[in-house]
Amino acid sequence: AVAGILQVEIFGPAPGCEAATAKCQMDSFWQLWNSHPQYIAAGLIGITIIEMVSGIATTSGRETGVREPGDFGLDPLEFGKGDPARFQRLKAQEVANGRLAMWAAAGLLGQGCTTHEGGIENFMNALSDNAF
Repeated sequence: AVAGILQVEIFGPAPGCEAATAKCQMDSFWQLWNSHPQYIAAGLIGITIIEMVSGIATTSGRETGVREPGDFGLDPLEFGKGDPARFQRLKAQEVANGRLAMWAAAGLLGQGCTTHEGGIENFMNALSDNAF
C-alpha cells in the first residue's frame, strides 16, 4: 500500500485514472469517486469475490487440519524445508513486518486527511521547517 501511495505521488496517476490528480491519496480517491464511481465499485466487487474464495479455502483447510491460519502454501524459496525453528522465526518476522506496513499506510492516509498533502511533500515540508 505504501509503495502504491508513493508511486502516485512521484509518477502521477495510473493509466485509466487520470481524473485523480491530487497528491494526497484520500483526495485522489474522492476525485475518482466523483468522476468514475464504477472503478471503485468494480474494485470492491473484485476484492469481495477474492475474499469469498480465499475465505472458503482457508476455513475448510483449518477445519480439516490441513493447514494453519495464514498458510496459503506459498513457499517458492523453500524456507520451510530447512530448520523448523528458523522457519517459525521467519513467520513471526513476516507478521511483524506486515503490521508495521499497515501502520505506515495508515500514517500516510491519516496525514493526507489532515494536511491534504502527499507523504513525500509533507516530509519535505517538515524538513524545511525544521519540525523535527
